[in-house]
Order: sequence, then C-alpha cells, then structure tokens
Amino acid sequence: MTTAPGMPTLLAGRYHLERVLGSGGMGVVYRARDLLHEQFGERCSSVAIKMLGENLRLAPDAHVLLYSEFALTRSLQHERVVRMFAFEVDISTQMAFFTMELMRGMTLDRLLLEGPDGLPWRELQPLAVQLLDAVAYVHRQGVLHGDVKPVNIMLGDDGIRLFDFGLGQATAEAMAGLASVSRDRFSAWTPAYAAPELLAGGALTASADLYAVACVVYELAHGKRLGERRATERLERPQQMPAACWPALRLALAMDPERRTISVEELGEVMARCRWRWFR
Repeated sequence: MTTAPGMPTLLAGRYHLERVLGSGGMGVVYRARDLLHEQFGERCSSVAIKMLGENLRLAPDAHVLLYSEFALTRSLQHERVVRMFAFEVDISTQMAFFTMELMRGMTLDRLLLEGPDGLPWRELQPLAVQLLDAVAYVHRQGVLHGDVKPVNIMLGDDGIRLFDFGLGQATAEAMAGLASVSRDRFSAWTPAYAAPELLAGGALTASADLYAVACVVYELAHGKRLGERRATERLERPQQMPAACWPALRLALAMDPERRTISVEELGEVMARCRWRWFR
C-alpha cells in the first residue's frame, strides 16, 4: 500500500514516505527514509512514522493526542518494546507525527493464520515469556498498554516487540507536568482481548492488561480466540499448554478482576519454568 491520497511524500524536509505499513482506529504508520541521515552516510536510514488518521487529524487537540502517546512511551527502553525517536510537526501541512524504529517481521495475527491448531509449546513458550516480560516492564514504568492483541505484537528474527500504545495510559506520577487529553472518546477496545470490566465501562488497569496478554497466550496455544464468554463458563486447557502452566493462565483469564490474583510478572515466571518434559 502506498501513501494515502493527498498525503505529502516529504515531511519536515527530511522524511520521504514510501508506503503505509498499517492503520488502526486512531493512526496510520508509514515506512519512510530519513534523507538527512542518508546524506551523512547512514546505511540504514529507514524509520517508521506514525500520524493520526484523517478522521482525527483535524481535531482541535490532535497534536496533544499524538504527543501524549509519544510522551507515554519515549522513556521505555526495553528490547521487547518498540523504541521511539522524535516528535515533530511538518510546518507546511501542520501535520504532527513521531518517528520510531522500523520493525521487521510479521505480526502475531499472521503467525496465528499459519498455525490454526496452536503452536507447539517449544515455539509458544519463548513468545509468551517475551511478551509477558515486555508488559511487566511497561507496568513497572507506570504505563498501561491498553490494547495488547496479536496485531500489536511484531515477531522478528530476534523475538517479539510490543508496539502501538495509542490507547495506553499512565499513572499520574509518570505523566506529571505533561499535557494530556481525555481518552474517553478513544476507548475502542477490541472485544476479543478486552477485559469484561473495560467493555462494561470500567477503567484501564494492570489487571485488564493481564487479561489481554492471557488471551493472546491462550490463542497461541489453542489456535482460536476465546470469543464471547459466560461468567459460569469453565475453560478447558489447550492441548499445547503444559498442565503445570494452566492454573496460572486460567487465573489471568478470570472474568472477574477480583479473581485475577496473579500479576503479569508472576505469570511470566510460571511460563518460564514450564519445560517441554513436563508436558501432559
């Protein structure tokens, strides 16, 4: 997919837009070349650029909205989390955008298409541990992702990367002094991965992120989404999931947040301990 109709091909006099990498409810991500870095002999000058979608770009607080996502994630330094570079505004078009590392690979939703019966534990385990490690780190920094799902997780040669914090939030301490906007109108939770309390209008919490991550791990093991559930429904262990891991994952998948008596970090520790020889 090339650039959208009406979009300039050059931003801020240095970023040459090449093609659309993906789009969601709030933003569009482009692959671009940094011509300034190329001029100084940089061999790998490609970056990813995120800007708001056309439906939000003209909103009065558009720049603040995009900057809040950038500010939320710019200090995150983890090998499993996308790295942010800079926030800029193209003067000629008044378009705000930020640059970030260009990730190579495929998103987990594409991987799931290749494994409709779930992944073998030897392949699933490192992905689950890496994802849980990324989310646990984000939580320690006072950040909530808010939209953990396969399409927001990239799998490359060196493992997974978590990205797209467009629905993310932070503690008051983490964002002290920064401009912010009300996110009520952007709570476009994905039903298959959103905790029941979010769909009922509740606030985003670490427990809700835990539920979403657990849904992704379950889908990797089962090959299918959890889908709509009843409060009384009893989940069955996926065949690809070792019996020793299942009690912890089932806790994380509890529909009642009060029953999710495990943290993302603790779930990651359980997943890391479950070896192939324990498989039942």
